[in-house]
Amino acid sequence: MNAVEMSFGRNPELADRLTSTITWENGARQWPSGEQQLLTCCRVTDETHDVRTFEFRTEDGLPVRFEPGQFMTISANVNGQSVERCYTISSPPTRPFLVAITVKRVPGGIMSNWLHENMKPGEQLRAFGPSGAFTSTASSAPKSLYLSAGSGVTPLMSMTRASVDLGLDRDIVFVHSARTPEDIVFRQELNRLATLSPRLKVFFVCEGIGDEASWAGGTGRLSLQLLSEWVPDFAERDVFTCGPAGYMGAVRNVLREGGHDPARYHQESFDISAGVAPDPIPVATEVPQDTFTVKLSKSSKTFTMTSSETVLSAARKAGVAIPSSCSQGVCGTCKTKVLDGSVDMKHNGGIREREVQKGFRLLCCSRPTSDLVLEL
Repeated sequence: MNAVEMSFGRNPELADRLTSTITWENGARQWPSGEQQLLTCCRVTDETHDVRTFEFRTEDGLPVRFEPGQFMTISANVNGQSVERCYTISSPPTRPFLVAITVKRVPGGIMSNWLHENMKPGEQLRAFGPSGAFTSTASSAPKSLYLSAGSGVTPLMSMTRASVDLGLDRDIVFVHSARTPEDIVFRQELNRLATLSPRLKVFFVCEGIGDEASWAGGTGRLSLQLLSEWVPDFAERDVFTCGPAGYMGAVRNVLREGGHDPARYHQESFDISAGVAPDPIPVATEVPQDTFTVKLSKSSKTFTMTSSETVLSAARKAGVAIPSSCSQGVCGTCKTKVLDGSVDMKHNGGIREREVQKGFRLLCCSRPTSDLVLEL
């Protein structure tokens, strides 16, 4: 029988253990990374008053191949419109037959509110992925520091669960920030995991104590003084952080003040306001722009656009529906093969080099340099 193995080639220790542990011999079938899959909800768990975990199984029960910390893009029909959003996979790859996302209900959030109100066991949605370069396998450092705030805990939770599941007992310090103790996502589980893995240390810091008068954790916001007290050797650790843009900016300042090497800093965010995507190229009105024709090979539709536009924005103007989510070159949802022509693409990690070599481009951050034919 053929074996299907997960491949993690950057952290030797983690790679060897994952490769030898997660092996399937069920006809060599799995959910291939980057492809669309129909997911069926099988469990919903309340983590806090406004955070829920949704667990899914894949069509035909296929195992899911991903690296801890990666995300997938889910697609659902909300009020008659197709909506796509990126969510980190909070479950670990060591449990490949269920894949989970943990979602905070955001006021005005289209997808988060729809999930909280409608997603229950038996309901289905489509997903693209998994993808993303924010993963613990990207580092071979012997010591790590995980810093998160709010629902930014999810990728770091996947990394921590994977490490504990594999019995690696890695040297990890996990510091999570929340508004109050009641808002700490995975609080009980993190404390339990720390008892299972002696070198895993967990700390919580809350802006206020809320209704928990007996709170004995940190209060206020993460500071250099607090970090130095809890993690005296933080400058020697690879740092992985995820949370709101303001939080990550504050974390970078704290680390910089403490002499941490920026080359050992890794972060993940889908905050559209974070500004990680390249700004549109300024266009002087007196300078004429090149105009190109874009043809869609499958539908035979065509539209014209200028060199100052992204292919995705021009397609939307022309009424062409293309799956997309972050619009920042991060999530990979709008990945499309360019059959003919060329584009100038400036992405932010949402596409792999081998995919570029095969002709794929992210339309949200690609501007044409010639007429195009797209595989759509």
